[in-house]
Amino acid sequence: MQLNGLPFPGREREQAMLAQTVADLGRGRSSVVTLIGRPGYGQSRLLNLAARLAEDQGFRVLRAKATPGERDVRYGVVGQLLAPMDGLTDGSMKALTGQGPESRLPGLTELLRTARERPTLLVVDDVEWLDPASVRWFGALIRRLPDALIVLLVSGTGRLRPGACPLSTAPQQVITLECELAPLAPRDVAGTVALICGRPGDNAFISAALEASAGNPEVLSEALRRFTKHGYPPVAGRVPELTTITEAVGGEHALRVLGGLSDTAVALVRALAVCGDLLDLSLLFALAGPRAASEPGLPEVLQESGLAIASGTGLRLSRPEARSWILAEMPGDERAELHARAAELAYRAAVADEDIARLLLAARPVDEPWVIPVLRRTCAAALRAGRTAQAIACLSRALEEPLDPVPRAQLGIELAAIEVLAAPEAAGRRLAEIIRTGDGGPGRTRVRAADLGLSRGDDKALRRAIVDVLPSTDGEERGALAGLFWLTESDGQDDTDLVPDGIPPLPDDPTCPVQAAARAWRLALRGADLPTARALAHRVFTLDGGAGALILPRLAAARTLLLTDDLDEAEVRLDILHTDLRRRHARAAAAQALAVRGELNLRRGRLDMAERDVAAAERSLPRSLWHRHTVPYLLAVRILIALENGDLGQAGVLAAASAPAESREGASWGYLLFARAQVAVRDDRLPEAVELFRATGRWQLGRGRINPALMPWRSMAARVHDALGDHEEARRLADEELALARLWGAPNTLGWAQLGVGRVAREGRVERLREAVATLRSTPARLAYAGALMELATAELDTGNPDAAAPLVAELFTFVIAHRPSSKLVAKVRELSERTGPSAVRGRVPHPAWATLTEPEQRTASLVGLGHGNREIAETLSVSRRTVELRLSGAYRKLGIGGRAELIELLRAAQGGGIDVA
Repeated sequence: MQLNGLPFPGREREQAMLAQTVADLGRGRSSVVTLIGRPGYGQSRLLNLAARLAEDQGFRVLRAKATPGERDVRYGVVGQLLAPMDGLTDGSMKALTGQGPESRLPGLTELLRTARERPTLLVVDDVEWLDPASVRWFGALIRRLPDALIVLLVSGTGRLRPGACPLSTAPQQVITLECELAPLAPRDVAGTVALICGRPGDNAFISAALEASAGNPEVLSEALRRFTKHGYPPVAGRVPELTTITEAVGGEHALRVLGGLSDTAVALVRALAVCGDLLDLSLLFALAGPRAASEPGLPEVLQESGLAIASGTGLRLSRPEARSWILAEMPGDERAELHARAAELAYRAAVADEDIARLLLAARPVDEPWVIPVLRRTCAAALRAGRTAQAIACLSRALEEPLDPVPRAQLGIELAAIEVLAAPEAAGRRLAEIIRTGDGGPGRTRVRAADLGLSRGDDKALRRAIVDVLPSTDGEERGALAGLFWLTESDGQDDTDLVPDGIPPLPDDPTCPVQAAARAWRLALRGADLPTARALAHRVFTLDGGAGALILPRLAAARTLLLTDDLDEAEVRLDILHTDLRRRHARAAAAQALAVRGELNLRRGRLDMAERDVAAAERSLPRSLWHRHTVPYLLAVRILIALENGDLGQAGVLAAASAPAESREGASWGYLLFARAQVAVRDDRLPEAVELFRATGRWQLGRGRINPALMPWRSMAARVHDALGDHEEARRLADEELALARLWGAPNTLGWAQLGVGRVAREGRVERLREAVATLRSTPARLAYAGALMELATAELDTGNPDAAAPLVAELFTFVIAHRPSSKLVAKVRELSERTGPSAVRGRVPHPAWATLTEPEQRTASLVGLGHGNREIAETLSVSRRTVELRLSGAYRKLGIGGRAELIELLRAAQGGGIDVA
């Protein structure tokens, strides 16, 4: 039923009752009607409706509204009610306004007299806040209603429970009605949506509206009006907008309700907004203040107001989204104080760290010993869960606590390591400040800050900070800072004129591990004195190689060992370093360590593991967050892996990817030029490849990077020159690389240079390629060795010597078995096998039952034949050691042999030649 065209779905019964009450008043029937319900349930709207109906029938309507602020004002509500009425005596007027002597029941006689002549509707809203004098006045009125034409219509909100209204009792002759308003039902919500939005709503929209408004008519109506003003239709696709609007309306509603509560109740609501379900009722009372526990019925008051509901701990906010609205009304210092006290109570109650940390984030400094450990543990948990912003917030909050300089700097370093994931520039500024303001105490904070920042990439601001503080340092700190400067000195030369004054030169035989790493790396870059470079790299790990040690020296030493062909040790050191960096949450440095390990595995021919490493590097630190000086190195390694896998499309995409303009200034730009040149070669863009190789050379030589172990750009360029017919330049470049390789002395570098000479030789090509194969055979660089085998087998076939080529092709088949069969070698090995004929590859099968082995069993068995242990096989094939053991057990059973020794003997007897799994 809609009265007077007013849309009020869900309150049809109450509207009909009020219409009947007004009609009965016209028939001379007095009554007392009470409407109760939670705030926003429509009491005021119903009162307005009844008042309008009475006015339309010519009745007198007198209205008043009780408020908490006037609860102590004598006759405050009665004064509001009677103020518009004619016929009040001067004594009543003065008594009601407090200007005259106290009068018993002022104005009541005048009201009753005039009501006998004119039916009167008295409307009183929020009677729970009536002052005591007004309560007595209304009680006297109700006792006299049988002799008057008066309807008393009153309303109350949450704290007024059914049967507890002070005005709901009357003489037997007077009709007494009490109606408790309920939340809207789904059909009521549907009707409200249709009326306000002008069209029926989707079922999903109706359900969302009911849930968001909790069936509160006032919240629902206001939310729908705002929703409609935006021109949104009531459809499922607009539920997010409806939810957002309703949350705002609900917050405003909560504040209005809060304004009608006592100070103690407000304090308890604020405590609920801060703690939610964290604390039980007794602790909530303690947080709300000393009066909360003694005020009777306080939890019931909050529940009846609609602000709170019962929970496992006692109470919680009924609308969690109102929390921010409730707390926003508090002054900032009071809010911070409340959160601080809540955090202390939560800590004493053994609440979870994450919940305590949430309280601390909004609290003033607490200055308690438990605060920083809680924030640190929460930070670590957030990082494990990928919540970087929360982790940063926790450590930032920890820095607000009173701290001594050294612990403060250590926290700043930890925070900077994480800030790389969100605000790398801010992390750099933080570390530069620590370098400038730290001290040389036992924590080595300045050194650690410089190390962490520079390990992400060469940073001019950090290097300037080192230059600024170096004159004021001495001893180990001075040596370490100078070593870090030299490790990132971009020209790579000791005698550059660009080095600022005050930077001590590197000694020839440094004892400081940082300077040892810098000296070793510089020797490696120049390709001079391999034994000294190797010894200095070892010294780094001997003096400062454990967990928690500096990052950049260990990374540089591991890269030096990679260039000295100490790949096994380099791999172990990189594994240890990466584990340590993950523990320390140094994500940028960990990503770099993974990228270097990817290059190492690429050199060893472990394409699966190399690809896994670079993927892990980008998971550790997304490429967009890499330092502009280091991202070219990551791209280069990824390009080379893609090329070896035969994925030319991916290699081309990566090569075409733009790099920051500042990348050209960094130490890894040459790697990207070299990789792009190789892509140009594969795409048969030979003139472009020549230009890229030349650019690589200019970049490398301009920075003192002479060692061909870094990247064999000369021999690769020589091959392109040879293909273009420039044989003289090809030979010159190949001979130059060979001379430099001999100067350096690493077998892998020497073998590759020999291979380069053999590729462009006009005479004696086979002999030179045999020399390269012999040199590379004993090196760990298996990819280079496979390339040499392929070149030699091709040369032997070209000279008409298939018998000499056959064992080479057979060995290449073994290599393909041990590595991913999708690499670029597969097609070329197949081509060579066709030229050598089937007898060369399949003529001697290692065992008649070999074909019964599955492909994984064949690959695993072949690796055993190459002398690899189970752990290494597991790493190579990216499986567990248990999987390796099961595969070998299956192979032993099918081959009818007793174990590893017999398998090795069987495979060696066949010379690896009967296994066609390519």
